[in-house]
Amino acid sequence: MSRLHEFDGVIDVRSPAEFALDHIPGAISAPVLNDDERARIGTLHKEASAFAAKRAGAALVAANIARHLDAQFQAQPKSWSPLIYCWRGGQRSGSMAEIFSRIGWKCAQLEGGYRSYRRHVVQTLLDLPPTLDLRIVCGVTGSGKSRLLRALAAAGAQVLDLEDLARHRGSVLGSLPGAAQPSQKMFESVLCNALAGFNPGRALFIEAESKKVGAVQVPDALMLCMRAAPCLRIDMDHALRIALLKDEYAHFLTDGAALATQLDCLVALHGHERIDEWKRLCAQGAWDQLVDRLLAEHYDPAYLRGMARNYAGYGQAKPLAIDAIDASAMTRAAHTALAIAAP
Repeated sequence: MSRLHEFDGVIDVRSPAEFALDHIPGAISAPVLNDDERARIGTLHKEASAFAAKRAGAALVAANIARHLDAQFQAQPKSWSPLIYCWRGGQRSGSMAEIFSRIGWKCAQLEGGYRSYRRHVVQTLLDLPPTLDLRIVCGVTGSGKSRLLRALAAAGAQVLDLEDLARHRGSVLGSLPGAAQPSQKMFESVLCNALAGFNPGRALFIEAESKKVGAVQVPDALMLCMRAAPCLRIDMDHALRIALLKDEYAHFLTDGAALATQLDCLVALHGHERIDEWKRLCAQGAWDQLVDRLLAEHYDPAYLRGMARNYAGYGQAKPLAIDAIDASAMTRAAHTALAIAAP
């Protein structure tokens, strides 16, 4: 997989459903059989014969490759050099590679196809985390951890934002409006791609997370390394935290019904009486009161218990005070964090 940079592009010829589940980050989807066609050819192979399936499949593959040539690949120059892959590096990618080679493009097939790539991802997620110099950014909910990570990245630091990769803020209220989470395999692909780009000789800042970020899980090897790494703790005034959370979760302030629905997910932890109290505050638009109670009665106790139990360096975390939630304050905090993390 280290040779991917040698090609001008990566083409995934698997079906749209296979591509949606997982693919090499940055790959172009150019299916030689769509989902229905793939199912029909499979049925024909089972109920008729391999010959009948190959004959019918060849016609479909040829037509689909012709369509791709007339559309997304029409403007490619003679010097274009793509890498093509399918499930096993067999007939689907071989068909496109053969036609493209005869046109004059210098293309290649990924040996072993997606299955080989997937084995690479799994192995990389085992091997790379122990080589990285992790620095865990921690702090109770609403203390600006994600904003600090963005400011650190802007300041030139190495940053791994798991919530950004997972498209989720990591709590029961953490789903992002209009953004579906990736599959577990796709999450691991983008995570693998991100980890491979880091310099092991430099500090890598990453937010303390639970094992699950929404519906996806942080791989075990990375989770173990995170829990053993030194911590940097953000300290922020309670009123500022409330203001930050109202800003970050503004979509709930305009859709109280959606917030009330999500609060129902906490009934098992807090009981109907407390949830009903929170929902009444939601219905009244008493946002400061609601956020204050959510922090005091749910988020802060759960966070502090989890950090003390799971992160070995939390008790010795170096403090970082942030006195405002605007961009300039986060920039100042980022430079302080870099100074604290320096050897």
